[in-house]
Amino acid sequence: MEQLYSEMRKNGWQSFLVSLPANVRYVSGYTGADSYLLLTEGKKFFITDPRYTEQAAQECPDYTIFEWRPHGTLGKALAVLAEQEHLANMAFEATHITAAQYRSFQAEIKAELVATEGVIEAFRSVKSPEEIYCLRVACDIASRAFERIVKDIRVGVTEKELAARLSMYMVMEGADTQPYGNILISGARTSLLHGIPSSKAIEYGDFVLMDYGCQYHGYLSDMTRTVVVGKATPKQREVYQLEQQMVQAMEDYLKDGASASEAYARGAKVIEGTEYYPYHYTGVGHGVGVFVHEVPFMGPNSQEVIRENNVITVEPGIYIPGWGGCRIEDQVLITKDGIENLISATKELIEL
Repeated sequence: MEQLYSEMRKNGWQSFLVSLPANVRYVSGYTGADSYLLLTEGKKFFITDPRYTEQAAQECPDYTIFEWRPHGTLGKALAVLAEQEHLANMAFEATHITAAQYRSFQAEIKAELVATEGVIEAFRSVKSPEEIYCLRVACDIASRAFERIVKDIRVGVTEKELAARLSMYMVMEGADTQPYGNILISGARTSLLHGIPSSKAIEYGDFVLMDYGCQYHGYLSDMTRTVVVGKATPKQREVYQLEQQMVQAMEDYLKDGASASEAYARGAKVIEGTEYYPYHYTGVGHGVGVFVHEVPFMGPNSQEVIRENNVITVEPGIYIPGWGGCRIEDQVLITKDGIENLISATKELIEL
């Protein structure tokens, strides 16, 4: 809150509307839906509808609860607060307001509207000890779920069934009961970077790629492992070994002050001059916190610098259409001199 108030003072913003759900949770601790925060120098308003007022009062006792629905629209409710608090301007998160809402704001709110991007996200990138604890637990849960799901992967079981079991295992291991969408795909479908689990049955010789994670107290894990059903072919083994080397090259480089673009380059250099270079994806890592993809992002065009206590993924990959793909993804804590890998699951090739 002090960081946000400092930013508001620096820019002359009398109020700040928080609407991105991840930012609402980060700032207020609220875990439900239909929520907005209006923050002024002297007051904090929690804006919701009557379905959530009891939960909001319990989780956010230092906020004034304000129901928007009796006013008809969020814009009209904000207009009431703007007039009540004599606000000359209102900053808002431009990336999470629809065109219809913005038109309503313009029509109803007399205060000047100031579009902002990435203000709270920048604060979120460096994690506190409490956040690191939650992220560590989420990664431990996901790693334990991996040990369970590999025992279920066999010929004839469908991707959908395995994905459902994986979600169940994470909840059973202690995750919040709101797992986000898991990727579990097999065979030639593993070249789909964000493929959706289907009714396809696992076949002998398939790569099975699992990109998944869970929430623990709202904080997320994100990991990927690729296994082979049966004995790996020489090409599968070659691709997997190159993938291991790409991940290792990036992790060996990362530390406080590292360049996000150079981290990408270190991984890509492993496959330069090979037949696989055209099949890599340039988005090779991102921050993780209360949202699964947050700053900093690692890629060839990134201008960002990696900082101590960033928690980021390391996930280069090789994706060959019609043949399949391979990805290994770790979630690491950046330290002054290197990294701590929060994912304990093995990166060695598993043949089931």
